[in-house]
Amino acid sequence: MANTYSQISMHIVFAVKHRESLILPEFRDQLFRYIYGIIEGKNQKSLAVNGTSDHVHIFTGLTPVIYIPDFVRDIKSDSSLFINSKNLARKPFHWQEGYGIFSHSHSMRDRIIKYILNQEQHHQKRAIFWCR
Repeated sequence: MANTYSQISMHIVFAVKHRESLILPEFRDQLFRYIYGIIEGKNQKSLAVNGTSDHVHIFTGLTPVIYIPDFVRDIKSDSSLFINSKNLARKPFHWQEGYGIFSHSHSMRDRIIKYILNQEQHHQKRAIFWCR
């Protein structure tokens, strides 16, 4: 094959340290746009970024040359610096160590994007269920 072709889709999830609810609604969209910019700035494809008050979901297309631990580390450190430099959280902000990462086929893209974009509703339904 003369050219390299890849189609790698990854779903990344990471949480606020101690799962504290520090991602306030007032700056949530601003944070997600910033994370989108980090991903695009690293020449990767941002497919969806969303989350709730205590965690973030990212769905991204990756090139085969990206080293995933460095990629996630950079997203977490840059976004944490962004939050702290703008005093967006009510106390110093830190991400929890570690993350979850899941690969998905191209045929699952729309379903994963919908799941990520509906995080608020998803967690409201689960919270109601857990309370019963």
